[in-house]
Amino acid sequence: MKPASEEKTSEWAGGGPPPRRQPSPWGYTLPVLALAILLGVAYWGIHSRQSAQAELVAAARKTTRTAVATVHPHPSEAANVLLLPGNVQAYVETPIYARTNGYLKRWLVDIGGKVQAGQLLAEIDTPEIDEELLQSEAAEAQAAANLDLAKKTAVRWQNLLKVDGVSQQEVDQNVSAYTARQADLAAAQANVQRLKDMQSFQRVVAPFAGIVTARNIDVGALISPGSTQPLFRLAQTRILRVYVNVPQTYSRSMVAGLEAELKIPEFPGRTFVGKVVRTAGAIDPASRTLLTEVQVPNPIGELLPGAYGTVQFRLQIVDPPLVLPANTLLFRSQGTQVATVDSKGKIYLEKVVLGRDLGTQVEIISGVKPSDVVIVNPSDSISDGDFVVVEQNKTAPPSAGRN
Repeated sequence: MKPASEEKTSEWAGGGPPPRRQPSPWGYTLPVLALAILLGVAYWGIHSRQSAQAELVAAARKTTRTAVATVHPHPSEAANVLLLPGNVQAYVETPIYARTNGYLKRWLVDIGGKVQAGQLLAEIDTPEIDEELLQSEAAEAQAAANLDLAKKTAVRWQNLLKVDGVSQQEVDQNVSAYTARQADLAAAQANVQRLKDMQSFQRVVAPFAGIVTARNIDVGALISPGSTQPLFRLAQTRILRVYVNVPQTYSRSMVAGLEAELKIPEFPGRTFVGKVVRTAGAIDPASRTLLTEVQVPNPIGELLPGAYGTVQFRLQIVDPPLVLPANTLLFRSQGTQVATVDSKGKIYLEKVVLGRDLGTQVEIISGVKPSDVVIVNPSDSISDGDFVVVEQNKTAPPSAGRN
């Protein structure tokens, strides 16, 4: 008799199939879990490498970009203050020439002397004029005697004509002689007056009150009326004229009554107030400027004619030009440019038109807007389309650098 186990084995091995074993759930779970872990590790590795590469590329880009400081254009406050050089001149200044021949007898006023109108400046000795005057006075007396004789003769002949003692022809001749003697006397009197006038020029007098600024003669000097050398130069300085060449841009602001301040280097910290009195009324085509006259009171004579000074006008400019630091400009063959940068750090080169040079700053007539971000101290190699990094702590506010 076979054991039960053998019988069972033999029975499975016989004709019928053995019973099917149920698979364990871990048989599928473990491979899937292992595959998921493997995929996660692979994804993490790839993502880490991509992130590291992106960070490396960003760092490389950042390190290759140049860090720059920027500034915003701002309206010029100096546009309301126009400062120009001016030439100070006397209100009236004239050279005084001789009008007669002779030698200088004496002079009475030297340079710097204050004189009144009609005051004697010098005397000229004129012996020739004196002799000519004596001769002309003698000729006048002779003409007067001839006239008296001609008058008496004409009267006599007219009386004789009444009694038919002479002919009409003879009477007419004597009357004509009387008329000619009248003309001779008038000519002699005119010559005497001329010589007296010439003799009066022996006294050189001041035509107006002022200061003698030049004396070009000395005692004994030969005086000739045709000489180009003046005896004196006289200036009136109680009011001074200051002539300023105003650029065409500001010509419309130059109106009579506009206040102006004159500054002279010899008077530091002081200003002399004057007013615009007139302009030339036309632009000089050579310099494109308007000649403007400013009158400045000088009651005690502090200011000297011929001095150099600066004149400051305070204007009312509705739309003042923008201002940028001078170190933002690029001078190239294309013209004057500035480098602007957008929010992404891209550079754009903008052509600008310059106005006045204010020293460390310049006025920009056109080419930029107040909202533009302009690079300070751009490199010579900078070009359109480059990228830079804007250093935020070095970005100047719009009010920076104002006068």
